[in-house]
Amino acid sequence: MHVVILAEFATASGGAEKVALESARGLAEAGLAVTYLQAIPGPVDPLLDHENIRRMELGLPDIWSLGGLKAAATGIWHAAAARALEAALRQLPAAPDCVHLHQWTRALSPAVFPVLSRLGVPVIVTLHDYALACPNGVYYRFDRAEPCGLAPLSAACLAAPCDPRSRVHKLVRVARAGALRQALHRRPLHVVHVCDASRRRLGDLLGGYTLTHHRIDNPVRVADGPAADPARGDAIAYVGRLTREKGADLVADAARAAGLPALFIGAGPLEAELRAKPGVEVIGWQAPEAVWALLRRRARALAAPSRWYETGPLTVYEALTAGIPVVASDRSGAAEKVRDGRTGFVVAPELGALTAAFSALRDDTCARTLGANARARFRAAPMTLATHAAALRSLYAGLVGKGAGAMHHDGAEARTGTGSA
Repeated sequence: MHVVILAEFATASGGAEKVALESARGLAEAGLAVTYLQAIPGPVDPLLDHENIRRMELGLPDIWSLGGLKAAATGIWHAAAARALEAALRQLPAAPDCVHLHQWTRALSPAVFPVLSRLGVPVIVTLHDYALACPNGVYYRFDRAEPCGLAPLSAACLAAPCDPRSRVHKLVRVARAGALRQALHRRPLHVVHVCDASRRRLGDLLGGYTLTHHRIDNPVRVADGPAADPARGDAIAYVGRLTREKGADLVADAARAAGLPALFIGAGPLEAELRAKPGVEVIGWQAPEAVWALLRRRARALAAPSRWYETGPLTVYEALTAGIPVVASDRSGAAEKVRDGRTGFVVAPELGALTAAFSALRDDTCARTLGANARARFRAAPMTLATHAAALRSLYAGLVGKGAGAMHHDGAEARTGTGSA
């Protein structure tokens, strides 16, 4: 079987790219032929160094680097991206059996969907966010600091000043969403949800498309070494971009209220604000090995109190696997993997609820018990790369041979691979 994985980067600068890279490696190790199409030139992760992986670059610009009207026009419809993709697909030594798209908003644009559809093979898209439905991609009201409840592209949606940048940027994203609807009109597509909550929320929002829904967990790379001992940890840890929608500010304030330091690994727009708070340590981005060495030594728990409907935060699953309790937002897909009161706490992304959870974790027995339970639970049913690759292989095998015509099932759902742990 020959699978094309299409992503915009070949290094893990975010969760979507990380899953694309891990998937490529897992499929290659399982014996499949993989072509990894990298839209934007740049660093290449060693995960792609495998005899069964062929990597090709499309040579496209990151639209964030273009600025002004050119960036806006390219983001709405990048005709050059469509031509580059079509040319790359013609150069393949063998026709693909299916194409799996992980990311399209930074360079590819909606223009690539007609190109993929014309291949006549199954096209799969993993939904790492809500960009297939929502103009700003995260179904979140940045103007109100709360999840959105509006129908995408409705009159209320068009009027809402929900974009994190400006109203003008919102108009550009609305135009892109309109172009996407046109590009996908009557074109069959398979979508992979990485959490149950995503399937429930996006089901109604994607009603206008010709979709078949699937459910596969993201892979979790198990950190080497002994289990963590969170009772020895001195801080509540947070790993990721330092933004308000991800609740970084809540972690700092709740940890202080609970009498614990807050340790932030990452960077983002809230960095200066967080550094100014007492009891906060911000150390910036670190290599994965350094992150996990630090968490094993310092983390009493990992906090992920997202205000938005985050889908499948990998760091949460990795922490649980290592034996570190997690305090997760009840709005996040991560809540499906945390057993409240047994492997961590599932709480509303509010100061009081987080403070109570952090305060409970000050007890050594509580921290140690939750961590041990988390590790045992995840080790019993691991979300490993091999498990993920097996689920993908099963999905592809079920689609290959049916062709594009087999995908005309509006709102249909096929449950594939792993579910909640």
